[in-house]
This record gives sequence, structure tokens and C-alpha cells, in this order.
Amino acid sequence: MLDRDLNCLAPADAAVRPLHAVRPAELGAFLGRLAPEQAQFLGQGGFTASSQDLRLLPGPSGVVSAVIGLGEDRTPYAFGDLAARLPEQSAWELMPGDYDPQGAVLGFLLGAYAFQHFKTPKRQPALLRIPPGMDRAVSAARASWLVRDLVNAPANLLGPRELAETAAELAQNHGANATVIAGQELEDSYPVIAAVGRGSARAPCVAVLSWNGDAADRPLVSLCGKGVCFDTGGYDLKPSAGMLRMKKDMGGAATALGLARLIMEAALPVRLELRIGCVENSVSGTAMRPLDVLRTRHGITVEVGNTDAEGRLVLCDLLAEASARQPGLLVDFATLTGAARVALGPDLPALFCNDEAWAGSLLAAGVTEHDPLWRLPLWDGYDAWLESSIADINNVASRPHAGAVIAALFLRRFVEPRTPWAHIDLYAWADQSRPGRPEGGEAQAMRAVFAAISRRWEPHQPTGTEK
Repeated sequence: MLDRDLNCLAPADAAVRPLHAVRPAELGAFLGRLAPEQAQFLGQGGFTASSQDLRLLPGPSGVVSAVIGLGEDRTPYAFGDLAARLPEQSAWELMPGDYDPQGAVLGFLLGAYAFQHFKTPKRQPALLRIPPGMDRAVSAARASWLVRDLVNAPANLLGPRELAETAAELAQNHGANATVIAGQELEDSYPVIAAVGRGSARAPCVAVLSWNGDAADRPLVSLCGKGVCFDTGGYDLKPSAGMLRMKKDMGGAATALGLARLIMEAALPVRLELRIGCVENSVSGTAMRPLDVLRTRHGITVEVGNTDAEGRLVLCDLLAEASARQPGLLVDFATLTGAARVALGPDLPALFCNDEAWAGSLLAAGVTEHDPLWRLPLWDGYDAWLESSIADINNVASRPHAGAVIAALFLRRFVEPRTPWAHIDLYAWADQSRPGRPEGGEAQAMRAVFAAISRRWEPHQPTGTEK
């Protein structure tokens, strides 16, 4: 999955046709530059350069060029349908226009994605010649394809071990070090992760990746990801409808892997550590039970008020270890709560952050990269809702409100107060296909976090879709 080709890139020697992208305000000037018969063809066809309006322009030899209307859409997704709508395997080159070339390339490549590992493709995408200087757009697309592939993979083929091996393969491909921790070492070092995964026949494990570890003068970026490869809910069993998409419950780990790939491919001047907790939350005679008490790596004891709130349990040991390393930034990604989806819907990941400067940077990057985040509060007034009568903390609240906030407050208990920390509660899924965002697994917040990190520690380099 890591090295899957972008099958929508035109070879260097391909015969390409011009692809124009036009906004309504420049339509008149554009028509004036065309051959009269082509301008007449568009005019009589009612072309107004509205968003997603694609027209193929005829010539003596058939289709000789194409024009896509942009309307006022400034996002990469204005170009997101082109690979599927242009003639199959035809090769194109974008002509200059009133758009961001990085964003256009990214949108085209995101729209060309299809998860077809187990079925015969119905058609091949159109091809795009990538102009020089688009390395980061291509890298972002490759990382997004990786995240989507991982989330879309069926759970019978992507279990805890396979997910951890993906991290090890990523490390090998980028000159990093990786360790997969399982068995007794996992019990000793990550006891809560071991407890969450104990109910499955597929053993839990933790993958740890380290890159540029010998560059002590560089800031440390630490990433953690929830890698629950399938979530039944445990003894607090989900209904069948709620279980249907739970192969995506490792979307946080997939996003962290995609971000790690972006950081290493861009050779950002940072040290990187990545930790993903790879488990399956199942029901069996060895599974954790409601009201069990678990001792964490941090030493805090946790009463299991609900076995379906396992994601925060998976993350707490990872965050404790990562925070102890005093990173310049600690970010965790998790498909953590339905409450975040109720509050913000599927397209807006919830951001919780204990550092105002980083919160501002992440939110601003979400806007410029068209990869949005929405901040929710780490509200101290709700912290007492996590109290337990027999342990230091419960994993769920005593009241049925503010579920996403409560989960973030739980995680905060395991982060050193001086550590700049961002928790991102995401959906990692597109419920329906839209331009550039096919139905299925989705990489959310990855480009935004990468851009924020790049701007902090590589301020003179353009990032993502930034002009």
C-alpha cells in the first residue's frame, strides 16, 4: 500500500492536450483567445464557467482541448472530478489561469483515487502532466492515497500486526528506525493497550517510529494514533448498524502515518517520533469488562465505565510516553467520539489544544490548506465528571453531555502540562462521493497539521496548496 503508483500521472513523453480552467469574470477574454468555431461552440452550449462545468472542445482530429469552469471555488476540489470525467487515459496539461497550481494538481490527484484492490476497475483515470515545482502537492496526494487505502482495507486483512508492519515499512523506506512491541514487553510498557486488545485472537501491539533521532539540535515532533483495526464495542457491544464502518476506527493511526510520511519526504528540519497503538476491540472470555480497573503506564488507575470508550485507553499510554520526551509539539489523531460528529458533522475534525499559539497556527493552516479544523474547549469545569469511586479516574463521564470534551479531558491527564499538545478527533471517512473526495476513507487534518509544522520550523518554504 505504501508504494502504490499514482496511476493518473502522464509520462514525460506523452502527447498532452491543453486543459483550461476559467472563472466567470475572465470568460469573455478566454473566449476571445479561442478559435471562432470553438468560442461559438461554448457560447451556444451555454458555458458560463460555473463550478465543475467541463466541456470538451472539438477540432479536426476530435477532442483537441478542454475547459473546466471554476466558478468562485478556490479549493483543490474544483479540479477533483477531472480524472474521472475526461476521456479515459487521455493525457492533459493545465494551462495558466486564475487558480493555485499546487491546489489544482492536488485536487486532480485526489479525485483520481479509487480503492480497487478487490475488483476490476470500470475505467482508468485521465492523466495529468505535472509541471515542475509540484513535489509537495504530489507528496500530499500520495500520503492521502495511503491513508485512504489503510482506512478502506477490510479488517480481516488489516489487523493490528499488519497495521504495525505498515509503520515499519514506512520507516524502512525513509531511513527511519521502527520497533514493533508485543507480548510481555507490551504488557509491561503499555498495559492499557494490552488490556484493550486482550479480547481478540489477534494480539495487540505498538509500533514506534523514530526519524532524525541523532539530530539533537532539532525540535521534536511527536505523533500518536489510535489504531483500533475493528471495534465491536467490547462487552458494551455496538448495535450492528454502529459496527458497520468500524474498520475505519484505525483512521487516526492511518492519518498519523500519512503525516509522518509527509514530514520525512519533505525532509523537514525536525526530529520525528510516531507511536500507534494497534489493537482490535473484541468480545471474548479474556476481554476487559465494565468496571474493571486498569493501571496505566503513567501510574494513574482507570475504571472502565464503558468498554466502547476504548480509543482513549489506547492513546493514554502512548501520550504518557511521548509527553515524557518533552516534544516541541505532540499531536494525537483518533476517530474518538460520536459526540464530535454530532457537534461538527463529518467534515470538521474537532481540535483541542492546550497551547494558544499552536491552536492559532493549526486553525489558520486548516483554512489555507482547505483542510479545516474547528476548535472545541478543554473545559476545566467538566474535569470532575471523570471522577471514580474506586480508581483515580473513569474513562467516561458521570453525565451524558459533552462527550468529545470529556474524552479530550481524559487524554489531558496523561500529557505533561508544559508539553504543547493538540488532540484531533476526526471522522476519517466520506459518507458520499464528492469531487476529489470519493466515498470511503479520508485523510482529514493531515495537510493542515503538516502545513502548520512546516511554517513553524521551515518558514521560508511554501507548503501544501499555499501560493
